[in-house]
Amino acid sequence: MDAINEVYEGQWTGSEALYAQTNTVEVLFQDFSHKLGDQVLIPLNTYTSQFPEMRKKIDKRGRKLVDYDSQRHSFQSLQANAAKRKDDVKVTKGRETLEEAKRTYEVLNAELHDELPALHDSRILFLVTNLQTLFASEQQFHSETSKVYAELEAIVDKLATESQRGSYTLKKITANSTPSSQPQSPVKANLSIVNNITNGSANNTNGRATTTDLPPGVLYRVKATYKYVREDVDELSFDVGDTVNVIEYEDPEDQEEGWLMGIKDGTNEKGMFPANFTRPM
Repeated sequence: MDAINEVYEGQWTGSEALYAQTNTVEVLFQDFSHKLGDQVLIPLNTYTSQFPEMRKKIDKRGRKLVDYDSQRHSFQSLQANAAKRKDDVKVTKGRETLEEAKRTYEVLNAELHDELPALHDSRILFLVTNLQTLFASEQQFHSETSKVYAELEAIVDKLATESQRGSYTLKKITANSTPSSQPQSPVKANLSIVNNITNGSANNTNGRATTTDLPPGVLYRVKATYKYVREDVDELSFDVGDTVNVIEYEDPEDQEEGWLMGIKDGTNEKGMFPANFTRPM
C-alpha cells in the first residue's frame, strides 16, 4: 500500500480518498494479524505444548517401572538370604523400598491412563474451535477488504475516465497555426461570460455575450480569436473567425475548468474547446 500511495499523484482525482482507503486496508490487516495471534496461534501453541510434557511423563513412567522391577528382584534376593541368615531388618527395609517404588509407578501409570485418552479425545474439539476461529477471521478480513478494494477500483476507474478525456494531458499548440500572441495553453474561462449569462445580458457591448434570439439550447455565441486544432476525439477544431454556439454539458461532471462545450456554425460539429481561444459575441 505504501507503494500505491507513492505512485498515485496528489493532483489526480480521488487521491485523498485513495490514501484513506489504503490506510483502512493497513488497519484491517493489523486487526486481522492480532486476532490470528491471540485467538488462533496462542491456543495452538498452548495445545501443542502438552505433547512434550506428556512425552516426559511417559519416559518417567518407564524409568519408574525399571526401578520397581529392580526393587522387586532385590527384595526377592533379600528374602532368600534372610531365610538363611534370619536378617529381618533388611527384609523389612527392602519391603518398604519395594512398596515405595511400586506406589510411585502405579500413581504415574494411573495418571497417564486418564490423561492420554483425554488428550487424544480433545483433538477434535480443539481443532474445530481453532479452525472455526481461523476461517471466520479470514472471511471477515477478506469481506471487509473486498469493500475497500471495490472503492479503490472505482477511484482508479474515474481516473481512467478523466485521463481519456484529456484532463491530465498537456495541451500542445502547433507553431504553424498559432500567432505569437496566442496563449500557450487554455486557462480559466472568462468569468464575465458566466456572470453576463446569469444576469441575462442582451447585448455585446464591451465584449459581453448576447443571450437573446438564440436557437434552443444555445447559451450564447463566441467567435474564434485563434485557430485551434483538436487533440482528442471529443474536442472541437476551428479557425480564426469561426462562430461556435456554446451549449451545456450533457453531464455536468464532465465539465472541465477553462473549457466550453459548443457546436460550430456551418458544420454542426460538436465538442469541447478552450474558452480563451474565443471571445463572446
